Amino acid sequence: MLFVVVLILMLTGAINYNLSLGHALTFLLAGLFFVSIFHTVRNLLELRIVPGNAAPVFAGETAKFPVFLENPRPNVRCALALSIAPDDESTADVAASASASVAVSCAVSRRGVFLPGRMTLSSRYPLGFFRAWAYLTPDVSCLVYPRPIRAPLPKHSETFASDQWQGGKGQDDFTGLRQRQPNESFRRVAWKAAARDAERPLLNKQFSGGGARELILDWTMTSAEPDAEARLSILTGWILESEKQHIAYGLRLPECSFPPSHGARHRDACLKALALHA
Repeated sequence: MLFVVVLILMLTGAINYNLSLGHALTFLLAGLFFVSIFHTVRNLLELRIVPGNAAPVFAGETAKFPVFLENPRPNVRCALALSIAPDDESTADVAASASASVAVSCAVSRRGVFLPGRMTLSSRYPLGFFRAWAYLTPDVSCLVYPRPIRAPLPKHSETFASDQWQGGKGQDDFTGLRQRQPNESFRRVAWKAAARDAERPLLNKQFSGGGARELILDWTMTSAEPDAEARLSILTGWILESEKQHIAYGLRLPECSFPPSHGARHRDACLKALALHA
């Protein structure tokens, strides 16, 4: 609107003082003004959008939804903006007959399955006078874990023999091999023995040196907390701390339970159960 006002003032001055160059400049700028409408719309024309899978996050963090932009036309697409929230845009340029990826950010505050809803693809290219936009609702979601509360690990633990699980102590003396159990980590697998006989079940190395600590993270341990969300947050913090200290841990919830283990797969399974807890 300010640009239109400036053009009107320029045209008034050119007419008042009979300036030929003033008329030429005014109509040249007006022509650019109207031509930019078509270039702005053309910047979005035939653009293909393919959504990707979002990685899980914790409540209070920012979820990032990957989106792949495919440009089938022989012209460059510049200054493309994708957004879920109006105040948080992610921009990208796509070369001619190429593709590019952009991560669309959105803050999440509650645990569970988060659906981003409607995304907005927009462009103000080339001059910024006009804005062209399109709406899309991709079939994507993001798993949101409870917000972790850092708290000391519970004192309730069990000491068990080294043939059940190998912890971080007493592992200096090798004593032999035994058959690997399904819920055990692959860190102690005897890979040389497995390579010699591929048909034989996997074997774990045994070490002497006493017991290791095993934690059972039970829902009832958090009964002193005022609400369910706080209890889930404390359990989440315990899981992360157990992983940090390389301690085998199990999880017991009212609707499900997980045997003691550790590792990324076990951690993600426990955190998913906490995120989906009713």
